[in-house]
Amino acid sequence: MSNYIIDNKNIMIKDIPISERPRQRAIKYGISNLTNEELLAIILKTGTKKISVKDLSSRILSNLNSIHDLKNLTINSLKCINGIGEVKALEILYALELGKRVYYNVDKESVKLNSSKKIFEHFKDLFINEKQENFYAIYLDSKSKLISYKLLFKGTINSSCVHPREVFKNAFLESAYSIVVMHNHPSGDPTPSVEDKEVTSSLFEIGKFVAIPVIDHIVFGNNKYFSFYEYIHSNDNKM
Repeated sequence: MSNYIIDNKNIMIKDIPISERPRQRAIKYGISNLTNEELLAIILKTGTKKISVKDLSSRILSNLNSIHDLKNLTINSLKCINGIGEVKALEILYALELGKRVYYNVDKESVKLNSSKKIFEHFKDLFINEKQENFYAIYLDSKSKLISYKLLFKGTINSSCVHPREVFKNAFLESAYSIVVMHNHPSGDPTPSVEDKEVTSSLFEIGKFVAIPVIDHIVFGNNKYFSFYEYIHSNDNKM
């Protein structure tokens, strides 16, 4: 059974008045009215023999500057907190990932991604505080509406790591009309590297061959982006 702390005394959850227990408070007042500590306690479910679940939640939050820093946590950073093992670390990360997916589960009928700027505005939050390069493919229908998007690779981008077969396999499965690929530069500078240019050139050529064009490769930086489409079509520049 989980422990809870009231007035610095460890007591069992069953000893707390029912109306004051986190789950009951969520039902009575709404989840949005729970504290960050209570939400984490519900996710974790139990504490340890020495630490109540509420105290464990407080311990996690005390390691952050703000609640927004939760998105930067990793399994290893969580396991450094006394009382957090691999299972509890994963429970927290599962909840964060689910929230991210729900946030980006947009209404397909209302999203028309027909410009690099719109794509940047729509997906820029996906890369906030990312310490690694994340390579995504966006699949569009004939009206430039979003079908789906998929994370294909994490790590430094180069032609040996970004496999065109993964990009186009999903395009066929989704019956996509066109593709946009995108990735981030953790440095914040979206200027494309030599490797970025090589990957882009390869994907553009394969897209022409299989009749599912890759119409853009967007590199995300800090509140700015580089679009290969915009660059190529500006004064007829060539890569």
